[in-house]
Amino acid sequence: MIKHFINFEWKQFFRSSYWQKSIALNILMAFLAVYFMLVFLALGISIYPLLKKQFPESDPLLMVNSFLFYWFLGDLLMRFFLQKLPVMNIKPLLILPLKRNKILNYVLGRSALSFFNFLPLFAIIPFGVILIFEDYNTTTTIVWMVLMYVFTLIINFLNFIIEAKSAETELSFLPLILIASLLFAVNYFELIEFTTLLGNAINVIVENPIYLSIPIAILALVYYFNYTMLKTKLYVDGSLKAKADVATTTDLAWTRRFGDIAPFLQLDLKLLWRNKRPRSSIFILVIGLLYGLFFYPNPMYKDWIPMFVFVGIFVTGIFMINFGQFIPAWDSGYYKLLMSQNIKYKEYLNSKFSLMLISAIIMFVLSIPYVYFGWKILTIHFAAMIYNIGINSHVLLLGGSFNRKKIDLTQRAAFNYQGTGAVQWLIGFPLLLIPILLFYVPYKFLGFEAGIATLIILGIIGIVFHQKIMNFITKKYLNSKYKMISAFDQSN
Repeated sequence: MIKHFINFEWKQFFRSSYWQKSIALNILMAFLAVYFMLVFLALGISIYPLLKKQFPESDPLLMVNSFLFYWFLGDLLMRFFLQKLPVMNIKPLLILPLKRNKILNYVLGRSALSFFNFLPLFAIIPFGVILIFEDYNTTTTIVWMVLMYVFTLIINFLNFIIEAKSAETELSFLPLILIASLLFAVNYFELIEFTTLLGNAINVIVENPIYLSIPIAILALVYYFNYTMLKTKLYVDGSLKAKADVATTTDLAWTRRFGDIAPFLQLDLKLLWRNKRPRSSIFILVIGLLYGLFFYPNPMYKDWIPMFVFVGIFVTGIFMINFGQFIPAWDSGYYKLLMSQNIKYKEYLNSKFSLMLISAIIMFVLSIPYVYFGWKILTIHFAAMIYNIGINSHVLLLGGSFNRKKIDLTQRAAFNYQGTGAVQWLIGFPLLLIPILLFYVPYKFLGFEAGIATLIILGIIGIVFHQKIMNFITKKYLNSKYKMISAFDQSN
């Protein structure tokens, strides 16, 4: 039966229309996978000689064990944001005479083969082999290696439990970040020394292999918890239960002053407020607004003026970037219906532009208190706002004409990469890096004022030629209209 499950998923993956359309992204992800494997391999090979050189009187294995608290905490956070439970299209299987336990065990067992579980082995195995060559007890070393992989699997299944419990809440990543920050702070201020406690526990298990049964029992427990949690949802009608919500209506009469684009603007505002995924674009404004506090008070970045341009672009354009990169995928669920109406495509795109323009102005106004760190900061934010409106907004709209990924608006908002394609990855370079280069060249040779003037002039040029640029972008969308309809019709 496992062989049939693997065969089904293999065919589903390679027969999908998105395989060919996402081939560039697949190649990029493959390069990133190889890169991280080499990084972990280098870490596993170099950590013993580095520790031995820096701390010749200490045991490298004991030192590594004392830092595993940070490893496990970082691993859990990384998995929460990046790893999803591997799923298969199981509804057609539920009407067949198949035992549910086989389906569940396959899905959970497949997660053990995740790249996130495979990656730590590139550091664990080389380090363990070096320990054996350095005359450490072979049994002790093997027990340590097995223990590290057991901990990796525990974190794997613990992540799925946390993910499932937080999936229905908005900004579900905040509780985990707060708990992780609290644990880190408690350990850092030595209220409870988790590094010492965990390190001592690992040392005891390594010296007494019989205690290895304890982490194995914990692994079995979290596996069983995942199993029972998924089993309660494994029904054909599991997703058919209606969700009772209190209906609310909003007039949005103030949008009528925007003329012909008002109906589209109203649709966008309602979409942002009523759906989980786009609503994150609103909540993330707070994160973007506070982003400058990581750089401006830090003396390390005091002389890195070009870096402040990056911060300014990010602060004033956080909504623009987060919302604009998924145009028109936000409307993918009803895109065919929208395109069958007698509408002007240019007005549809102008409503998106107006929303991004308003957001950039609001973010600049809200960021005015950054003047506390100097007038240069406020000047950079103003130039970044003009540049975002005149250049980056058009870049985002143009990039949207190549968007072929559908978005499920009901999915969890926080760090959801569903609907992300090669366009979203590639468009980040002109959005964030080119403004730094455009500022840095005149800043280097002519001074701060010349760099600011360059950004403002380029932004004003984009605003002046807005209509001509929009005519060009509209033609690109019209040429891709039926390709987008076809792509959005298919599930992601």
